[in-house]
Amino acid sequence: MAGRDPREHGRASTPLELLFDLTFVIAFAAAADELAHALASDHVWEGVVAFAFATFAVSWAWINFSWFASAYDTDDWAFRLTTMVQMVGVLVLALGVPRMFESVLAHEHHLDVRLLVVGYAVMRLPMVLQWLRAGRQDAEHRSLCSTMVATLAVAEVGWLAMALVNPSLTVTVVAVVVLIGVEVSGPVVAERRYGGTPWHGHHIAERYGLMVIITLGEGLLGTTAAIGALVAEGWTVEVAVLGLAGTAVVFGVWWSYFSVPYGDLLNRHRERSFGWGYGHVVLFGALVALGAGLHAAAYLLEDHSELGATGTVLAVAVPLAAYVLVLHLLHGALTRSADARRLGVVAASAALVVVAVVLAGAGLGTVWCLAVLAVVPWVTVVGQERAAA
Repeated sequence: MAGRDPREHGRASTPLELLFDLTFVIAFAAAADELAHALASDHVWEGVVAFAFATFAVSWAWINFSWFASAYDTDDWAFRLTTMVQMVGVLVLALGVPRMFESVLAHEHHLDVRLLVVGYAVMRLPMVLQWLRAGRQDAEHRSLCSTMVATLAVAEVGWLAMALVNPSLTVTVVAVVVLIGVEVSGPVVAERRYGGTPWHGHHIAERYGLMVIITLGEGLLGTTAAIGALVAEGWTVEVAVLGLAGTAVVFGVWWSYFSVPYGDLLNRHRERSFGWGYGHVVLFGALVALGAGLHAAAYLLEDHSELGATGTVLAVAVPLAAYVLVLHLLHGALTRSADARRLGVVAASAALVVVAVVLAGAGLGTVWCLAVLAVVPWVTVVGQERAAA
């Protein structure tokens, strides 16, 4: 475990990494499902807070593993077994998501994150062992590895203490903020003081692309649920419009993301990778929330929602707008550019979002408002294709 060659040709995701990602399908699905139920019961802010906590935990653990594996994946028995333990942690975390949402929606005096935190701690403990192993075998990056071990170990003690004590809501929020700060400090110091690990640009770009596809799966599930709600009453024009709109928004997001050659940009600007890599926490969350919003639309169409038409359209519009904004910010973080064309694309996308929400408030059917929102990611696609022409 002396560090892989960051210029290695043909580097791609391994079967183990693909298997590892499957557990995150389950974790993201649990978060999206619970958020959809919270939105449908008109517990918007409570649901958003719980969703943000869950998706951060899932995304953060995935990001740390992926960057480590890009630099130190030996694919030997020790690496495989520690990865298996991390997969167990992801599954436990997924089981803890419903319990956390229940405590939030019930307005209890504490945030029940015990099972979720246990799962997160199980995910992180193998990473401590992995960093110890890398530090022992990679003399060039030993100080970096020691920093990661120290911050992870301190945070791990804190997470386990939270699971045992089950503190009040206020103490839980403060503790989470502090422990996240501790965990963030490790990568910050590793990148800025020690220059980072020997990760592979194209491999990282592929790994992130695969996670984007996983999160887009929630959008397709939400679309399917919404179509099912309408089909129960027979095939109509609205069913066709909804099916096209839901698929179009997912496809547009896919196209807009994969039109950018992130692998080349990461290789060219390795020193700019930090903001791009961790900025995806928000992007992943936005795409999972987009799927939850489409699922909330299904509840409205089935007359099982207390949110109302405008709120339901906002449940799709807000994460979609967040995705577009973060996508352009991430591109800017790598290229250090903010030309008039890009600003125009963002402005046009924002205008379409506002139009859809205003139309919902004016009484236009939810399906047709979703059709307007389906155009939003295509504004970026058109801008990208025109720039490349």
